[in-house]
Amino acid sequence: MPSRPRNTDAEPDLEIGDLRLWVHDREFPEAQDYWDGNWLQVTARYVTGLSSVEVSGPYVRVNEIDTFLGHLRGLYQSLKGQAKLDCLEPELAVELIALTGGRIRVTIEITPDHLNESHRFISEFDQTYLPPIIAQCHEILERFPMRGAEELGR
Repeated sequence: MPSRPRNTDAEPDLEIGDLRLWVHDREFPEAQDYWDGNWLQVTARYVTGLSSVEVSGPYVRVNEIDTFLGHLRGLYQSLKGQAKLDCLEPELAVELIALTGGRIRVTIEITPDHLNESHRFISEFDQTYLPPIIAQCHEILERFPMRGAEELGR
């Protein structure tokens, strides 16, 4: 069962267009292994003038943020390709795709009930929005370093 939102009055840890994501803590703060130690308790909220969807729970992993950060850096440097926050849990997915002229298409999929609902939001921004997103991902990883990566030979 999803947890309740925590301290979403504070500034979000990650902003991607109209998506706001707060990282509250690790799901299992004492776990040091790769599989249990990297789950993050998050609240993700997508709000526009017409819609609002929010999810809260252990839906993002540290390694997913790390992979997303690598993709973002490549996207920003080349302005080609894509960057995905490809979460193991189905409640949240983010995809940024480079278009022509430095534009980035943003697709957000977010749902509090993946069996009965689906919400997909598509928007665009230009490449100047990427450095703050990169910095925010880096800050999340500084707060929540990956645990147990040596188990996978990383």
